[in-house]
Amino acid sequence: TPAYADLDPSWPAGLTYVAMFGIMFGDVGHGALLVLGALALRLGRPRRLARLRPLWPFLAGAGIASMLAGAAYGEFFGPTGLLPVLWLSPTAEPARLLAAAVILGAVLLALAHLSGAVNRVREGGWGTGLYAASGGAGLLFYLGLATAAGGLALHRAPVAVAGAALAAAGLALVAVGLYRDTAGGGPGLAETVVRLFDVVVRAGTNTLSFARLAAFGLTHAALAGLVWRGTTALAGRGGAGVVGAVLLFVVGTAVTFGLEALVAGVQALRLEFYELFSRLFGAEGRPFRPWRVPRAESADPAAKVVPCSPG
Repeated sequence: TPAYADLDPSWPAGLTYVAMFGIMFGDVGHGALLVLGALALRLGRPRRLARLRPLWPFLAGAGIASMLAGAAYGEFFGPTGLLPVLWLSPTAEPARLLAAAVILGAVLLALAHLSGAVNRVREGGWGTGLYAASGGAGLLFYLGLATAAGGLALHRAPVAVAGAALAAAGLALVAVGLYRDTAGGGPGLAETVVRLFDVVVRAGTNTLSFARLAAFGLTHAALAGLVWRGTTALAGRGGAGVVGAVLLFVVGTAVTFGLEALVAGVQALRLEFYELFSRLFGAEGRPFRPWRVPRAESADPAAKVVPCSPG
């Protein structure tokens, strides 16, 4: 449970969620279906789904985000050629899409670190906010790491060196904070080293984890493209081929829509809760241990029962 002093991330988290969903589910046609579903829920149709009516804003937001991403990809029920490519085609430029996804992830992680630093200050004061791995020290380390990576990618040695220096300073502050939370001595130092290693590894793996935005966006485009190629191939045969083309398009679109909507929904949720919220919130409280009825101790079978004498 978040502390009372923590920032409320509800709106930013909701907007981030639908944005990541749209990137992975980018298609104007599929997004329009989500918007139509949202309107149906808003109107209470069908009646058996009336209990889901409060979800219509999320469905509409996810649909609009998917339509915007689809317009950037030039996708309308796949690469049908009905829309121009405004930014890039996922199947034609996967490397560029991958780089954009990782950069977006780095920006989101930096914002999560910044929010986490504010929370640590509110929870425990400036000392906690400065030294916490999810506070100012972690933010300095991550910004330095991102700056160094950018300098190396752009072949700017001074930028890379400056970023490495910032990362080293942030990591040193994180180490001080981690050591302060231990019992000290040799065991405390060993624990600090292990946890510091985890901080470094997570910074890299969590950033690369956002590559899934590009991977599943590419998968969505590839599946939709496969359905469209099969549809056009059947339609070119005329007669029964047209009927088969319509059937393939309807069934293929339904399968692609359902599968990719589920995948995008789960993966966006995973990125929010693991990569972003793990920096925003800190573990606190005590572990849950359910109360149980104590069991009576069984009598020793070797013990002898001595009867009482009368009187």
